[in-house]
Amino acid sequence: MYRPFLDQLDLTYPQYLVMLVLWENDQLSIKEIGERLLLDSGTLTPLLKRLEQKNYLSRTRSEEDERSVHITLTGQGKTLRSSAIGIPGALTCAIDVKPEELLNLQQKLIELLSKIIQNHG
Repeated sequence: MYRPFLDQLDLTYPQYLVMLVLWENDQLSIKEIGERLLLDSGTLTPLLKRLEQKNYLSRTRSEEDERSVHITLTGQGKTLRSSAIGIPGALTCAIDVKPEELLNLQQKLIELLSKIIQNHG
């Protein structure tokens, strides 16, 4: 269901998830993004490279720790947010679900994910 919306933005779903994280909190390390999305750096690095090629973000090595790479949105990446902001609402309308049902489902999913991480993390 995301595809028509994301095609307009020239984003894949995983790239969209990365952008959502950065729109919430710009200037994160790859490690921090990976922790939020539960993805390893081997999965994230190619995504981030493609987003950098599209000029949505920049990658910079930390001066304190050369192993750490910081990700920062570019002006174009920040501007993209205004084009993407309507996607969640459009999807909610498309599946005809009440907002309180979505919140309930989200809470249940967070609880389940928390249990999975506690037991297998």
